[in-house]
Amino acid sequence: MMGQVIRIGSRESRLAVIQAKLVAREIKKENPDFEIELVTMKTTGDKVLDRGLEEIGGKGLFVKELDQALLDGRIDIAVHSLKDMPMRIDKDLPILAYSGREDARDVLICKPLEEFDGGGVIGTSSRRRKIQLQRLYPRASFRGIRGNVQTRLQKLAEEGYDATVLAAAGLFRLGMEAVIGRVFEVEEVVPAAGQGILAVQGRADGDYAFLSPINNRQSEWAALAERQFVAALDGGCTSPVAAHARVRGRELWLTGLYYEDGSDEYFTDTLSGDVEQARELGEMLAVRMKRRSR
Repeated sequence: MMGQVIRIGSRESRLAVIQAKLVAREIKKENPDFEIELVTMKTTGDKVLDRGLEEIGGKGLFVKELDQALLDGRIDIAVHSLKDMPMRIDKDLPILAYSGREDARDVLICKPLEEFDGGGVIGTSSRRRKIQLQRLYPRASFRGIRGNVQTRLQKLAEEGYDATVLAAAGLFRLGMEAVIGRVFEVEEVVPAAGQGILAVQGRADGDYAFLSPINNRQSEWAALAERQFVAALDGGCTSPVAAHARVRGRELWLTGLYYEDGSDEYFTDTLSGDVEQARELGEMLAVRMKRRSR
């Protein structure tokens, strides 16, 4: 007898599909009688690559088609890279589970590393990355670049870029870690909030008991702290704020980056506390850094 059918929605990029399949595997492991169907779609954020996200509507453009598919009942859950989700989540479409965190750090991809002397053109459309990389590579110039991993690597080879910056997590999931030239420690480049974490989204009125066993508590604690920090600073998709949490046993260490508009200056700070106060730690660190900037 056929078991329950779970339709998982995903962007159609190779990385997004791999990530959806990782979640599907976790569900299937706990529920071997379930039938899993993958439903992929191209989002507006994937289609418009010639302009920065802030010009075309922000990170919500990576999720709105999947949100609509959930609301319409065409899919049962959606799998997202948490860093691509807007800070304000529709109350009718909550995040129901967080899946394991790969390496959250940013990495430099460049033409032969021995030929990259810190000058030249670095491709990034992220203000968060740009302001931090300017300190590391003061002689470099920066030019926007968008698209999935494969598209960016093609642009690096063909369009006059000397280097670009990507998330380590995606490269590891793609099995492409060999292209990494340099890994930036969190102390050098603070990652985007939620980087490396997968979020499983569903409908508020649905029965999702099957997701409970796959929820990774360490990822959840990190996600709550990081996203609350950004939300407390009114940080949207284009705001160059960042946060990264490390969980060690029952203790959570949160590093935040705060950017002062108009000054081109930023600073970082760290706060630690019990994992059960993850959201509160994000709020506290944001408040502390706001006060410091005055």
